[in-house]
Amino acid sequence: MLNLFHKNHISLLVSSIILVITAICFFVFPESSFHIVEQSSIFIRDVFGQFYLVIGLVFVMFLLIVSLLPLGKRRLGQSKPAFSFWSWSAMLYSAGMGAGILFRAVQEPVFMYQNPPIATSLPSKTVALEYTFFQWGFTAWAFYTLFALVIGHLIFNLNKPVQLSSLFTNSTSSFWAGGVNSLTLLTTIVGIVSATALGAKQIQESVELLIPLPDSFLPLLVIIIVVFLSGTISSLLGLNDGIRRLSNFNILLTTLLLLFVFVQGDVLTILGDFLTSLWHYVTDFIQLSLALGEFDPGKEFLTEWTYYYWAFWLAWAPFTGVFIARISKGRTIRQVVVGTVFIPSLASFFWFSVFGSSAIDLVDQNLIQAENLESAFDALSVFLGSLHYPEVSRIIVIVLLFGFLITSLDSGLFVLSMFSDKGKTEPGNYHKVIWAIVCILLSLAFLILGYALPEQNVLSAVSKVLIIVSLPFAFLSLVIIFRFVRELFS
Repeated sequence: MLNLFHKNHISLLVSSIILVITAICFFVFPESSFHIVEQSSIFIRDVFGQFYLVIGLVFVMFLLIVSLLPLGKRRLGQSKPAFSFWSWSAMLYSAGMGAGILFRAVQEPVFMYQNPPIATSLPSKTVALEYTFFQWGFTAWAFYTLFALVIGHLIFNLNKPVQLSSLFTNSTSSFWAGGVNSLTLLTTIVGIVSATALGAKQIQESVELLIPLPDSFLPLLVIIIVVFLSGTISSLLGLNDGIRRLSNFNILLTTLLLLFVFVQGDVLTILGDFLTSLWHYVTDFIQLSLALGEFDPGKEFLTEWTYYYWAFWLAWAPFTGVFIARISKGRTIRQVVVGTVFIPSLASFFWFSVFGSSAIDLVDQNLIQAENLESAFDALSVFLGSLHYPEVSRIIVIVLLFGFLITSLDSGLFVLSMFSDKGKTEPGNYHKVIWAIVCILLSLAFLILGYALPEQNVLSAVSKVLIIVSLPFAFLSLVIIFRFVRELFS
């Protein structure tokens, strides 16, 4: 345990101190803390929002160019891929999107349909799906993929530790290394805590549609304990026996739910909506990415949606990127780009087309009231209530929420443990247990605070901390691209 705070692990000590101070501030001065977080996140999105848009387009174009060049044939390591394409795809998708596609499957397309972000000659449904694709598509995965390639190149080709600072310095105890690694750790921890807290809340809302729950903190407590125990056990089992099998199960069950909804809808309409919206998304991609001309939805919309998403994806990039790198050993740069930018995006597009198009049609037919789909926490369960066998599909959603949340947690614990265990690609189990304890305590702390102070949007504040933390990474990412290119050509 003491070895965790050796001079080579000063970043852990710094991260821990910052987390403790932040938690104390939230408890002692909740209103002031929430106000500061809210105003800071709005300021960052307002001032640096356009910068985020530019960064997003740069990431996508950079990865596309690198994958098409002869450099795209370069392999991460010399061995064959450690995982089959199915298992690899399942693990990276579970870690990268997971419960998010359940959270926004219905609510976001319907919102975009009711409130078109851009005024074009296209039908409102096409615009709604196109903009949903934009916010969950190539750019999101490009943020993850760049960090995955950088870390993969460092650990498999240069035999360096699993730390972003390795790209800049060989010293693990320098001020620069400590700063970069501390920022990475903080981002990962806050990401895990916010995802767990928000996911637990969605599980509670979904369960309450099936059975009445006591009006107390007990249901959330039980959910958190089950998720963390399961996630820790899965992480202790390792990549092959734990994360891989759970990810495969998640994707299989997700596919079954997708087909269940797909066959109950207007199949030809859904396919037409998917292909039409995909075509416009691809052809309008640059204009959408830079909010040019008629594709500018306005500062208010961008601040509330696109800037927020871009900051969120970027904040999750170090954690998700490191995990994707770890499971991508033996694959070429081109395979990683195609497999982590384009294929997962297409899967998400079809998912949102099936659920979004079906939900919009039900709203148009007055079979569902649009206001009943305004909450992302229960919109999917409300939508499933209008289809056949609603109890069965709602139970599947709850199982998936648990599954994706556990997968995100166990992969997060795996990454945190790699950081703390001197950058080892196979970290010791006691590191995973320590990080699990830290994360569950922080998650419970913020959920308790949210229950005690319902007038304060605690869970939203926790997630917005990610936006604040992401800003340094936005600037750091440009330096990372430059150093990565130099490493590739050296």
